Amino acid sequence: MDRTVRTVEDVLALLDGLFASEPEAGRLATGDGRDFWDRFYADRSRPVPFFAAKPDENLAALLDRGLVTPGGRALDLGCGAGRNALFLAAHGFRVDAVDLSPVAVAWGEERARESGADVRFLCGDAFALSAAELSGPYDLVVDSGCFHHLPPHRRVGYLALLDRVLARGGHLALTVFAAGEGGMGSELTDADLYRAGELQGGLAYNPEALRWIFSDLAEVELRRMREEPPESALFGVPFLWTALFRREADAN
Repeated sequence: MDRTVRTVEDVLALLDGLFASEPEAGRLATGDGRDFWDRFYADRSRPVPFFAAKPDENLAALLDRGLVTPGGRALDLGCGAGRNALFLAAHGFRVDAVDLSPVAVAWGEERARESGADVRFLCGDAFALSAAELSGPYDLVVDSGCFHHLPPHRRVGYLALLDRVLARGGHLALTVFAAGEGGMGSELTDADLYRAGELQGGLAYNPEALRWIFSDLAEVELRRMREEPPESALFGVPFLWTALFRREADAN
C-alpha cells in the first residue's frame, strides 16, 4: 500500500504526476521539465521565432509609452535564452533572469557576454529558489510564455511567488496563449484537464480568466500581441494575450 500524501506539497506533486506525459509542464513547477527544455534549446538553428535575440513588442511598447519606468529591478521568469532580459538590461534595469534549463541559461549568459549586458542568470525552479537567491522586491516581473505551461494547481504557487517578490507599485508584464479565434492552446476547463491528464501543449486564456486569476492586482492593459514581420527588431505573434498588471502601492 502506497500512501504518499501528508503535506500540501505532496498533493501538488501528486497532481503534477497526472501530467507526466507532458514534461514541458514542469518549466516552472517542477524539475521534471528540465530535460525537455534542454533538448528544446539545444539546437539553436531550429526555426523557432522566439530564438531570435529580440524582445516582445509589448515589452518595448510599455517602456516607449511610459507605462513602466526603466531603471528599477526586474525579474524575467522563464527567461529562455535571455532575449527580454538583455533588452531590459539595455534600458537600465538591474535584471535577474531565471530558467529551469541549464542549456537555455548558458545561451543567455553567452549572449550577455557578447553584448556586454549585466544580467544575473539563475538556473532552477523559480518556486524553490530561496529569498537570498531570488532577492526581490522587483519593480517589474516579466513572464513571456511560462504561465500558460503551468497546470492549474500550480497557479497557487505562482501567485504566492508574485506576492513575495513583486514590489509595492510594481508591475507584472505577462504574455500567454489566447483563447478564441486566431488563438492557440487548450481551451479545456481546469477540471477537464485533469480528466484528460494532459495540458495539450499549453493552456489558452481569455481576458475574463486573466482578470479573475490576477484580481489582487490592478489591470493596466490587456490586449492581443501585435504581429511583427520577420525583419522587425521586435517579436510579435497575434495568438498571444499581453497584459500589464500593477500591485497597488498600499497593498497588504
